[in-house]
Amino acid sequence: MPAHGSNEDSSGVAFGTLTILITLAGWTVTPLFIEYFTADIDIWTSNGWRYSFAALCWLPLLVGLKLRGKMPAGLWKAALVPALINSAAQVAFTMSFYEIDPALVAFGLRSQMVFTALGAFLLFPAERALIRSPVFIAGLLAVIVGTGWTLLGKALAQTDSALETVSVFGGVLALAAGAGFACYALAVRKCMNHLGSMVSFAAISQITAGAQLVLMFIFAERHGAGALDLPAPKFGLLLLSAVIGIALGHVFYYISIKRLGVTVSTGVIQLQPFTVAALSYWYFSEQLSTDQWITGTVAVLGAVAMLVAQQRILRKLRTQRELVRAMEEETDPRG
Repeated sequence: MPAHGSNEDSSGVAFGTLTILITLAGWTVTPLFIEYFTADIDIWTSNGWRYSFAALCWLPLLVGLKLRGKMPAGLWKAALVPALINSAAQVAFTMSFYEIDPALVAFGLRSQMVFTALGAFLLFPAERALIRSPVFIAGLLAVIVGTGWTLLGKALAQTDSALETVSVFGGVLALAAGAGFACYALAVRKCMNHLGSMVSFAAISQITAGAQLVLMFIFAERHGAGALDLPAPKFGLLLLSAVIGIALGHVFYYISIKRLGVTVSTGVIQLQPFTVAALSYWYFSEQLSTDQWITGTVAVLGAVAMLVAQQRILRKLRTQRELVRAMEEETDPRG
């Protein structure tokens, strides 16, 4: 029996490793896809087509639950706030690619760790113990300094005002996207913690897609019809990017967390800026400066330090709660 259990554990870890590597690969090529289409379609068209197609991929899950009478009560109401926040974050995220290189966007998204920590401090009192952790504080400062300098340091040192404006605006958009995705994650945790990850994201994706379609119809050139002018192979790539980055990416990420845990899964995803930078250099000939590589690395290492410290403290708090619960059960006169 132990040997059998060991084999199951090993296969679970192996499968989790495969899925997190697939997730990393998918979330590496997605920024390159978005950058690739910046010369052909505007941001509203890109978001409208990509997110609506991804939502269609998730729709069968919701339809199946509805037909079987297993749709969670209050699902759509719970998903509304996270979806609206996600919609705003998606706009900032996609718009940033029209201003700066994909690698800079990927490094800028490390700011999500900072905003998530601040939000958790305000919303979840149990996690305020993190502020007392020297490792967590050091990681937080590393992310702030590293991300800020990677995005804005070079632009602020430029003398050409036009280049400076474009670079700073793009950096601000990347930071705003990081803040938005942090608020989105906190909203999901606050509003949908009682629901499963898959069904939660399925519902959120439908509302987000609706919001992106409305924005496309209002702001996009020709109300988004320009995407239909793309050659068939290119239009297929646009839809494929939605499947890889939004639909399948989240599925594999959830599987990875279940098999490997949050720390390992999220830690591997922290490699994304480096993989994006490597492919961006190879395909678009976009290159970061030496100081941007250094400060970007500092930001990523800071994010990893924050993640490790967070999981260590939360695990300690859970252990303490379990001990208290066990002691209460032992002293319960009804026992």
